[in-house]
Amino acid sequence: MKQYLALLEDVLSNGAGREDRTGTGTIGVFGRQSRYDLRDGFPCLTTKKLHLRSIIYELLWFLKGETNIKFLKDNGVSIWDEWADENGDLGPVYGAQWRCWPGNDGKPIDQIARLVDGLKHNPWSRRHIVSAWNVALVDDMALPPCHSLFQFCVIPAQPGEKKHGLSLQLYQRSADLFLGVPFNIASYALLLLMTAQVCGYEAREFIHTFGDLHLYRNHLDQAREQLSRTPRPLPVMKLNPEVKTIDGFHYEDFELVGYDPLPHIKAPISV
Repeated sequence: MKQYLALLEDVLSNGAGREDRTGTGTIGVFGRQSRYDLRDGFPCLTTKKLHLRSIIYELLWFLKGETNIKFLKDNGVSIWDEWADENGDLGPVYGAQWRCWPGNDGKPIDQIARLVDGLKHNPWSRRHIVSAWNVALVDDMALPPCHSLFQFCVIPAQPGEKKHGLSLQLYQRSADLFLGVPFNIASYALLLLMTAQVCGYEAREFIHTFGDLHLYRNHLDQAREQLSRTPRPLPVMKLNPEVKTIDGFHYEDFELVGYDPLPHIKAPISV
């Protein structure tokens, strides 16, 4: 994916050094954007192998509204282990805000259900937004949302097109370019495919907008190694066409076809 490699090149060339919360230190830039047309293939990095199982199960976990890592652990996914407490709890992180945002009347607001209903019945609205950044609760979260807000847009079908299109833009306030961003790209592209299927649209663009885009200092050599590699053709993600609801997806409903990545590049995580 040339778009991702361009981000690596940008940060390595233009990133300013700074200290950070983890004590590792970063080089970073502010205010960048990349775009991925899903009609060209599924944006899963080919210049290093990604652990697709973790990406899929994490997204399903978000959509279940859960904030304890038991579901992830039961399915062999450990990417949230470092932030969980001794009981496996993370506080009111992504899943809680997506599916159970506290309403003023004490009743929870299911942002995902409202989103899908709006896309189906009021497609031209400019309010197809889901936010994970709940100011009242952010200090109670083990990790404040890095990918904090996303918006869908229905694209009118042009002559010869059978369906309206559906695009998704994500705003990510903080982006770990080497480890986190490849997961985020694939996760939100998958969410776009799923939402398009259940709402009857064609998945179009995933637009990734960044606030603080950075490389940790202990990832610089790995980033340079990845830049030396030549991207391979993108795979195709196939979804089970029988799934008609956003809550109806299971791990077995996804098949990534033609994924032939270069080897994994190991890098430490900063907590």
